Amino acid sequence: MYYSNTAKNMDIIIHKADTRGHANHGWLNAHHTFSFADYFNPNRIHFGALRVLNDDIIASGKGFGMHSHENMEIITIPLEGDLQHKDNMGNSTIIRQGDVQVMSAGSGVLHSEFNPNSDKDVNLFQIWIFPNKNDVEPRYDQISIREIEVTNQFYQILSPNRNEQGVWIHQDAWFHLGNFEQGIAQTYQLKNPENGVYAIIIEGEAELEGQRLSKRDGLAIWNTSEFNFKALAPTKILLMEVPMIFALKG
Repeated sequence: MYYSNTAKNMDIIIHKADTRGHANHGWLNAHHTFSFADYFNPNRIHFGALRVLNDDIIASGKGFGMHSHENMEIITIPLEGDLQHKDNMGNSTIIRQGDVQVMSAGSGVLHSEFNPNSDKDVNLFQIWIFPNKNDVEPRYDQISIREIEVTNQFYQILSPNRNEQGVWIHQDAWFHLGNFEQGIAQTYQLKNPENGVYAIIIEGEAELEGQRLSKRDGLAIWNTSEFNFKALAPTKILLMEVPMIFALKG
C-alpha cells in the first residue's frame, strides 16, 4: 500500500506481514520482506541501500553450511534463541538474544550459521545493506546491546562511525531499536534528511504517521526529515535509516 502525505511531502509504503515472501523448508521457516532466493517481487527488490530483511526461524541443530558473500554489509539480530557463527577469518562465536552481529563481506568471506541448541528454535533478523565502498577487507564484530537498552525512546545500535554507540558498517546508515510502553509517543529525527527509514514492528502495535502497524508489519518512509511514532500497545520496533540510492517502486 502506497501513501503520499502531501501536507508533509513525505512518501510512505506499507508492507503488511502476511504479504511477505514465505518459504518453509522444515529446518528453516523464512519470511522475506524483499526478493530473496526463490521469492521474487519486482516491486520489492530493496529499499534504498536496504537489500535484504529476512525473518528466519532455524530449527534446533540445523543451519546454513559454509557459504560465501562479498561486497555486502550483513547484520544479524537474534530475537529469540542462540546462533553459532564460524568464518574463515577465524571467528567462532555464539550470538544470543540481546546481541548484534555485523560482518563486512567486502572482498569475500566464508561463514556458517547454526542453531547449537537441541531443544529450541532460534528466530533472527538477517539484514543486508549495500556498502558505500567495494572490496574492503572483510571484518567481523559482535556486541551486546543489553547495556545500552533503554525504555520509551529509540536507542542506536548501528552507525557508519566506529566511535559511536553500537556496531558500525561501510554505509551512511543508522539503526535504532525501541521498547515502548503503551501510549508513549516519540518523534524520530533522521540523521540525514536525504535518507529513508524502513521500520518493522517486532512485537506489539503502533502508529507511524497515522498508519496502524501490527507485529512484523513494515513501513518505508522517505522525503522527510522526521516522523511521528506512537505505541498503541507494549511495542518493540526496529528502525533502519539508509541512503535512498535506489528508487522504491511500491
